[in-house]
Amino acid sequence: MPEFPSDSVGLVTPQTAHFDDPLALACGRTLPAYDLVYETYGTLNAERTNAILICHALSGHHHAAGFHSTDERKPGWWDAHIGPGKSIDTDRFFVVSVNNLGGCHGSTGPTSENPETGRQWGPDFPIMTVGDWVHSQARLADRLGIERFAAVIGGSLGGMQVLQWTLSYPERIAHAGVIAATPKLSAQNIAFNEVARQAIRSDPDFHDGWYADHGTAPRRGLKLARMVGHITYLSEDAMGSKFGRDLRTTDLNFGFDVEFQVESYLRYQGDTFSTSFDANTYLLMTKALDYFDPAAPHDGDLARALAPAACPFLVVSFTTDWRFPPPRSKELVNALVRADKSVSYVNIDSSHGHDAFLMPEPRYQAVFAAFMNRVAGDLGLEGQS
Repeated sequence: MPEFPSDSVGLVTPQTAHFDDPLALACGRTLPAYDLVYETYGTLNAERTNAILICHALSGHHHAAGFHSTDERKPGWWDAHIGPGKSIDTDRFFVVSVNNLGGCHGSTGPTSENPETGRQWGPDFPIMTVGDWVHSQARLADRLGIERFAAVIGGSLGGMQVLQWTLSYPERIAHAGVIAATPKLSAQNIAFNEVARQAIRSDPDFHDGWYADHGTAPRRGLKLARMVGHITYLSEDAMGSKFGRDLRTTDLNFGFDVEFQVESYLRYQGDTFSTSFDANTYLLMTKALDYFDPAAPHDGDLARALAPAACPFLVVSFTTDWRFPPPRSKELVNALVRADKSVSYVNIDSSHGHDAFLMPEPRYQAVFAAFMNRVAGDLGLEGQS
């Protein structure tokens, strides 16, 4: 038997749920059939009341915890918080993590075959919204026999999905964990996303999104998009302490090759991402971010938009997150208070920027664990496994 840390969920196997029921989308189109790839950790109790849904961020996927093989070097992206004895304790909770529609890690998306044409969907794949994802996740819950989630939790774009859950299916969510997120993007954030999209779309290998037909991919554009995005995920302090102005060699070469360590780091991140992520998926995910604004149908009144929500909220922000800064979380908290909803808010002092929601910060873990203990207590799950 392979040896894993005692607080790891160990080896996990992704599962696929196929749906033949058409899914009507916000863009006006309908997805005739689709697959959702997901993972589960822990055991669903007999009452089916201990399920937790994890919603992923832009470049995330279903692999949130554990390992796919004994050779896997890194565990799932939120392994720091999911496992036996961790904040999301798999000895108590049954955890579901799903790859969103439009993704490129197994769920139906641009790299999947379009049944009407026999070729990849490519740029013809419908534009998705956060609401579309939530509707598909609710169908997966139906398939798993989960009528109500003990909690729905997510960071960044995942936090937007949590917020949408409280509005679309208020009767199916008992607690909401909205972490490092915002009720809508600022103009600056939309601008960053547009720069990233233009980097991809202007790549000569993009071919209007039909790059698969040409046996290529817009890796240069996707690399640049990731480099821009990655800068916004880190804080100035984090980049300064990690790289400073350190050179790779002792002398300046007075050219445009990589000289500073931070340049080398960004290029490495871009190169790695460009070989593992699909460009059309990146375009779709950033558009879903841009479009999210639950207050828009209510004349911009967020408190009025939040009226359907019926569960207690935990809202978490991080001091150095300048992508989704604390004032955006406070905007949500203030609207929840005006709407007379139950909300707890904490702003965590962290040097890691937006990426702090992925990290095992001690105060963050303590707050997260206290919230999950409240989830367990409210639902009578203490001691259950």
